[in-house]
Amino acid sequence: MTHAYVFGYGSLVNRHTHGYRDARKARISGWRRTWRHLEGRAGALLTVIEDRQSRIDGVIAAVPDTEWAALDLREKSYLKARAGNVEHTLPRNPEVHIYHAPDWMHRPAQSTTPIVLSYLDVVVQGYLAEFGEAGVTQFFETTDGWDAPVLNDRDAPIYGRHRPPNAKERRLVGDHLSAFGARNEIRRS
Repeated sequence: MTHAYVFGYGSLVNRHTHGYRDARKARISGWRRTWRHLEGRAGALLTVIEDRQSRIDGVIAAVPDTEWAALDLREKSYLKARAGNVEHTLPRNPEVHIYHAPDWMHRPAQSTTPIVLSYLDVVVQGYLAEFGEAGVTQFFETTDGWDAPVLNDRDAPIYGRHRPPNAKERRLVGDHLSAFGARNEIRRS
C-alpha cells in the first residue's frame, strides 16, 4: 500500500523519469528553485531553498513503500523532508516529502559549474507536458541561477534519464535561456 507522496519540482515532473502512480499537478508554498554549485560535481544541481514569498508548481506522485529506498538513492545528493503547504487535487491530505540540498549538506564549488542541458531538457519536457508553455515560463521565472554557463551535452548526454527534445522543446529551452540571461553554451569536449 502507498502511504506517502513525493513533490517533484525538477526531473520528477517528467513522468517518463519514474513509474510512480497517481502523479498529479501540485503547488507548494514556501520554496523556490535554484541552481547550486557543489564541489566534485560536473554540473549544477537543481534544488529548492526556503522562501516564504515563493510558490512553485510541480507534481506529487505516490511512491510505494517498497520504492522509497530506490528514490532515496536516486536523490542521494538531497535531504528528504516532510513538505507542508502543498496544494493538490487529492481527496485526502497524504504525507508529502520533498528533496532539497541545504547549504550545510555540501561543500560549495570554487567556481560556477554549468547547467547540464540534457537535464534541463528533461525538466522542461515535464513542465511542458504538465503545464504547457506558460508552465515552462513559470519554471524559468521561479528558478534562480540562470547566470551559470550551460553545458550542451545533447550529442552525448550526461543525464541518464535524458530524452531527446523535439524541435519545439529545443526552441523553448533556447528562447528561455536567452531571455533569462544564461551565458553562452559551452560544448562538452
